[in-house]
Amino acid sequence: MDAFDFTLKDQNGTNRSLHDWHGKWVVLYFYPKDETPGCTSEACSFRDINEPLLARDAEVIGISKDSSESHASFAKHYRLPFTLLSDPDGEVMKAYKSWTPLLAKRQTFIINPEGKIVKEYPKVTPAEHATQVLNDLAVLQSHAQ
Repeated sequence: MDAFDFTLKDQNGTNRSLHDWHGKWVVLYFYPKDETPGCTSEACSFRDINEPLLARDAEVIGISKDSSESHASFAKHYRLPFTLLSDPDGEVMKAYKSWTPLLAKRQTFIINPEGKIVKEYPKVTPAEHATQVLNDLAVLQSHAQ
């Protein structure tokens, strides 16, 4: 299935589109709120495996309803080296069926370099999820060759 393309502001206030990462593997994760326990655990887990993900030509992108300013503070506080995008109206969350009436559902997608969703995680355990994604990415990449 093709990944829904979008344009949202990142933590620096810059418009970013999914197609900016075309040609790379993308780990697109939706989360409810900056600076909350589960979301912090998940973000820090992705931070801690960022180098192995980059070595696999994969980029992490996090999306929530929080503002770019909130994302900037969150990224600085926890030294998050990846892009956080603000979806204040929930339009992208709705397109990915990651929306609840107030917040994003905790959900992740792996998107291949051609822009196809190749793995979906409809339920996520924040502390263990990043390692699961890294392991699954290795398997997906081995089958793609």
